[in-house]
Amino acid sequence: MTRKLPAMPAESSGASYAAAGVDIEAGDRAVQLMKEWVKKTQRPETVGGLGGFAGLFDASALKRYERPLLASATDGVGTKVDLARKMGVYDTIGHDLVGMVVDDLVVCGAEPLFMTDYICVGKVFPERVAAIVKGIAEGCVLAGCALVGGETAEHPGLLGEDDFDVAGAGTGVVEADRLLGADRIRTGDVVIAMESSGLHSNGYSLVRHVVFDRLGWSLEREVEEFGRTLGAELLEPTRIYSLDCLALTRTTEVHAFSHITGGGLANNLARVVPDHLHATVDRSTWTPGPVFDLIGSAGQVERTELEKTLNMGVGMIAVVPEESVDTALTTLADRGVGAWVAGGIVDRQSTGAATGAALTGDYA
Repeated sequence: MTRKLPAMPAESSGASYAAAGVDIEAGDRAVQLMKEWVKKTQRPETVGGLGGFAGLFDASALKRYERPLLASATDGVGTKVDLARKMGVYDTIGHDLVGMVVDDLVVCGAEPLFMTDYICVGKVFPERVAAIVKGIAEGCVLAGCALVGGETAEHPGLLGEDDFDVAGAGTGVVEADRLLGADRIRTGDVVIAMESSGLHSNGYSLVRHVVFDRLGWSLEREVEEFGRTLGAELLEPTRIYSLDCLALTRTTEVHAFSHITGGGLANNLARVVPDHLHATVDRSTWTPGPVFDLIGSAGQVERTELEKTLNMGVGMIAVVPEESVDTALTTLADRGVGAWVAGGIVDRQSTGAATGAALTGDYA
């Protein structure tokens, strides 16, 4: 049964959306400002433009697949958005969002096809929203996927005027017989680590606690070890590996990838290792960047806690057969990705290991 609303007054002296804090005109202006950036992400399969109720993607492109599997992922960037807000820098956080989504997709070998975003703000400042979308669009270009739509929501009363958060969802495709994962991994496979650009987008609740609450540092503080300000180091965008990983699958045999996010290197690598096998990663094969040492030492964070919270300088792992190592390293080097042999896959029974992956040794 329907319910009648009270009769609306003839004069505009009553409540309004604008009086409640929502500025529709500002939202419209934000859409106009972001259009040029969204256009840069378009793929041949993209249908229509910005402003519709749904993003369209021509699925006939999947006809070239024998058995296409669609992959889906969604994520945000956590409390890193608070640093962007404090610094007034809004055009890098989108790189983080795209990286968190598309690099989950590529783990199974999927090519990212398209993304949508969700931006929630306390108040719409058109230029600010457009800057966020600019970063998302630039990230999509780096990932080779289209930004086909999104939503900007204004939540006055729930968020402060300068507060915002971002989230996104992506879809990719992989041929069924090229699906990567635990089923492909074998004893004797080699673990290749790919260098991270820094903290990426995980562990910022710990990071903020250490640098602000324990050290009392400001974002403007120049840090000699970083060669730049604290804020610039903490806001360094997440590296986007999707095209690099796809290049690997084209040039050589790859058995699995692991995106090193929340939970750290060992926990994320264990997710793609079959139960009867064990992955070992030798810490002595690399030196984590100074930001990791700062958080660990200044916060007196135990190594096990640090390693399960931060990526420790490794953003992506590739597990490849031994005969693929040289080609894999050459491919990554040619693409400007720092990478090295970090460990291998052994029979779990022979090690008596309780977990699917572990770090050994000490950092170089």
